[in-house]
Amino acid sequence: QVQLVESGGGLVQAGGSLRLSCAASGHTFSRTHMGWFRQAPGKEREFVAVVSWGGGRSVYADSVKGRFAISRDNAKNTVDLQMNSLKPEDTAVYYCAADRSALDVVSTRRSVYGYWGQGTQVTVSS
Repeated sequence: QVQLVESGGGLVQAGGSLRLSCAASGHTFSRTHMGWFRQAPGKEREFVAVVSWGGGRSVYADSVKGRFAISRDNAKNTVDLQMNSLKPEDTAVYYCAADRSALDVVSTRRSVYGYWGQGTQVTVSS
């Protein structure tokens, strides 16, 4: 049973920073690409960032490029999302997700991710 547990969300003012963390268990974490998605009220869940299983490749949504950074620690089975220069439009529930495709390429498509955490709320006030 794969389990993903996010933490680190909260309320922050625009321009501030937050660091989200996801703790994984129940699968071969070190061989799994890991992603972050978010869902704002009334909107579809959207891709934010992904890091390859070895940590050498990462892809970001255009809306967060240059402000967010994804990283992982395979020894601790964790994947983090450092969020800087936060904007009110970053307000959403953020989800950690594990890629189940077993492909070498990383993906931004939600359908590729078969395991999801419960989400953590991030609220950015203006």
